[in-house]
Amino acid sequence: MTDFQIELLGLGAAFLTTFGFVPQAIKMVRTKDTSSISLSMYVVLVTGVSLWLVYGILLQRPAIILANSVSMILQLWIIIIKLKHR
Repeated sequence: MTDFQIELLGLGAAFLTTFGFVPQAIKMVRTKDTSSISLSMYVVLVTGVSLWLVYGILLQRPAIILANSVSMILQLWIIIIKLKHR
């Protein structure tokens, strides 16, 4: 595979894993129900994503940077909604 193809593969994976959080976030906004959401899981997850973001920045890998930036924003949004609707 070429470097370009590998980067496309990474961007595809990044898109799918990043936007997997969107349905959960939309459901939480619509229903205001956060009882089934684990706050501790999202705190651990956003910490890990933050580390992946730093890793991507250090390696200058756009797929890693983009995916983890968006994931971190979505996960922080879910955490804020969870805390707001306790």
